[in-house]
Amino acid sequence: MATMNGTARPASQGTGISDSAGGDVSAGGREAPRPNPEVLARAKRRTYTGEYKQQVLAEADAARGSGGIGAVLRRHGLYSSHLTKWRQERESGILEGLAPQKRGPKSKFNPLTAENQKLRRDNERLTDRLRKAEIVIDVQKEVAMLLGIPIAETEVS
Repeated sequence: MATMNGTARPASQGTGISDSAGGDVSAGGREAPRPNPEVLARAKRRTYTGEYKQQVLAEADAARGSGGIGAVLRRHGLYSSHLTKWRQERESGILEGLAPQKRGPKSKFNPLTAENQKLRRDNERLTDRLRKAEIVIDVQKEVAMLLGIPIAETEVS
């Protein structure tokens, strides 16, 4: 206990020195909640539909007065670069360009290439089977000749 202005008070009230070693003490005598140390997830990239882009462009075109476009941008949470890019897409006549697009490299997948590779593998497999079958037939001919069994010859086409 410490005395302050002639009155006896606990050390934590009058001196500003905390008795607890645990941390901050709020007015209710409880510890203040600590901030969450966990890292937040990465923000996801925003995508906008073609309808929404056209609607915002129409609002921005109608709000040509002083500060009108800025108000539209603040209301929708957009940047002026969005309007610039969307106007370029609109002027170039790319209505599909106003639709959200996937980012990253374009897919180089060609279904004909996959089918071509499948057919090549099948061809190699069948060629190998044919080679083995011809070896078996040649061995059978040799055995028949050694045993003296006549074999009818067939033409190979």
